[in-house]
Amino acid sequence: MKYSGIDPESGKSIELIVENGRIVAIEEKVSRSQDLPFISHGFLDMQVNGYNGSDYSLEDLDRRHIDRIIKSLAASGTTQHVPTIVTRAKEQILKNLRMITRSRHESPLIDSAIAGIHIEGPFISGEDGPRGAHDLRYVRDPDFEEFLEWQDAAEGLVKIITIAPEREGALEFIEKVVKTGVIAAIGHSAASPERIREAIAAGCTLSTHLGNGSHASVPRLRNYIWEQMAADSLAAGIIADGFHLPESVVKVMARAKGLNNLILVSDVALIGGYPRGIYRWGNLDVEVFEDGHIGLPGTTFLAGAAHLLDWDIPTFMRFTGATLGDTIHLCTVNPARLLSRIPSAGRLALDSPADIVLFRFKKGEKRLKVEKTLINGEEIE
Repeated sequence: MKYSGIDPESGKSIELIVENGRIVAIEEKVSRSQDLPFISHGFLDMQVNGYNGSDYSLEDLDRRHIDRIIKSLAASGTTQHVPTIVTRAKEQILKNLRMITRSRHESPLIDSAIAGIHIEGPFISGEDGPRGAHDLRYVRDPDFEEFLEWQDAAEGLVKIITIAPEREGALEFIEKVVKTGVIAAIGHSAASPERIREAIAAGCTLSTHLGNGSHASVPRLRNYIWEQMAADSLAAGIIADGFHLPESVVKVMARAKGLNNLILVSDVALIGGYPRGIYRWGNLDVEVFEDGHIGLPGTTFLAGAAHLLDWDIPTFMRFTGATLGDTIHLCTVNPARLLSRIPSAGRLALDSPADIVLFRFKKGEKRLKVEKTLINGEEIE
């Protein structure tokens, strides 16, 4: 099959030839058509909790839920993602890890679409604010033996662990985890600036949704957000949906970290994609608003993320002035490089899996208009 479009980085017209799930040719073309879509490597979302009624932390997680998430994400141009399991009881985490692993063995599509697993908790702060919406009953100190059980259940697929470095035993845990090749990320933390620096020295290389999962108010100069922004060795995931971080904060983060060290993540939740209305979610009433964001009814408080990367890309561009080509790197090249340690990962390349998105976009539009998404050469309907 042949797929033609405009490379958003170079602005040139290219044609891809796909055979047996791989890109076998990339040719620059002189096109007479003025109506070509953009063509790019598919997006990689490093933090997906769930979407449209499915969630990786559900008690009844099964292959049906995973299929639904993958196809919903594909409609937004995301071809790979990192399932994120939040703070739960030990046995629930192990059960869901086994289900993801089993589903990958049973389905080539699921195997291709899942780039690793992110455990976001339970080794996080128990304080209100930094804990976010995580269930306090299951928040606990880090345990390396429990991590080994996770990896056994996941057959080594756990790639990221979010941890609050102020917890007892956290620094030793970070040192041990990174030696296994897993990314230790700072998040949902109330750590002092000194402790953040110690965590980085122990091996942390990522900030989980920087600026969120934090207190409503922090010391104005000495705090865990500034310390992470200043750390050149930390990449940072950010939720650039326009609700989790104000425009000025996104702009400052882009300048402080640099585009090579930023990663766009959706952090999308179970009721993302729902129509406007009030829903019961666990023990809370939450509202999906007209603009798609999720909050607590009658308040200004957020209750999770609802927008996918097809929304976050234009929002980041509008907030920072970054080009389309540069912004797409934040959800292709940057996360792929972090996960794989391969500098060329996340780009359209000969003999690479045909993870491709074709979309249209004009400056000022709030969302990319995705026309076609391929995962490993398969067009996803």
